[in-house]
Amino acid sequence: MKQKIETYLGFAKKSRNLISGYNACIYAAKKKQLKLLLIAEDVSENTKSKFNKLAKTGNIPIKIYGTKDILSRLTGEVDKGIFGISDSHFAQIIGKELDNKMD
Repeated sequence: MKQKIETYLGFAKKSRNLISGYNACIYAAKKKQLKLLLIAEDVSENTKSKFNKLAKTGNIPIKIYGTKDILSRLTGEVDKGIFGISDSHFAQIIGKELDNKMD
């Protein structure tokens, strides 16, 4: 299961459907480009709160997964804890896999 999520994140990055970083995700959400928000477990509570509000107002599903180190390594980014998926198909698949992981 974990490997599937990692694979889908890699595909999303290669197809340029992965948005990484705090400001980039806020910008994409305001432009209604985000289909899923993925937040690392170890981001600050203030950041989680801000993105929960952003997701609620923009009607964007939000999932918490992994740590900043793990997500950064998977995506090839450095010290990022906020990621957005801009493709609805990837968002649906990744969201489903994360829901299955939590069951």
